[in-house]
Amino acid sequence: MTENERTGGGNAESGSAQRRRIRVLVVDDHPMMREGICATLGRQDDIDVIGEAGDGHEALAMFREKRPDVVLMDVQMPGVGGIEALEAIRAEDGNAIVLILTTYPGDAQAHRALAAGAAGYLLKSCLRKELVDTIRAVHTRRRVIAPEVALELAVHALEDRLTGKEIAVLQLVAEGQPNKQIAWQLGISIETVKSHLKSIFEKLQVDDRTHAVTIAVRRGYLS
Repeated sequence: MTENERTGGGNAESGSAQRRRIRVLVVDDHPMMREGICATLGRQDDIDVIGEAGDGHEALAMFREKRPDVVLMDVQMPGVGGIEALEAIRAEDGNAIVLILTTYPGDAQAHRALAAGAAGYLLKSCLRKELVDTIRAVHTRRRVIAPEVALELAVHALEDRLTGKEIAVLQLVAEGQPNKQIAWQLGISIETVKSHLKSIFEKLQVDDRTHAVTIAVRRGYLS
């Protein structure tokens, strides 16, 4: 074999190894969190961070430009949130792999993300020990759900979920709006507001507005 043949073969092997690296886009509105994630991933031989974004709008634009193998997407971000960005990315590319990162294991939020096509749902408290393995897993088309989230999904699996209108009512309740103002803002009657609240209380198994908001936030219905 000539030197050129040996060199050419070496380049081909190197190129093949390079193509096997997992190209990751990191999306989080907290610079320090992004920095920590990028530092962790930067120490891996098989992962390249090819971009960072601070909100869902930037994430969609960078996804279109970079076409990463895996998107790490925070849920709670200003403007376009993580699940909205996930839905937009998956609408554009049904094969896109998006791994959702969150602080809270709420089942409602997780259910929405997984229904929208999230490849995984991981708690930020687990990032240090599980992030890298999870990225590798979702890259091979395996779905990964944090055990705490899976438990919440199982506990509430047979319960009726809040409807979009009920969530809208509860959001205004959380803002301190009285029934009359809620009715005006949503263009419905006060009796309809009361009916929605009764249904919300039954579904969340609570007896008052304050407890309903607390449970809704914990479960991910409200930010």
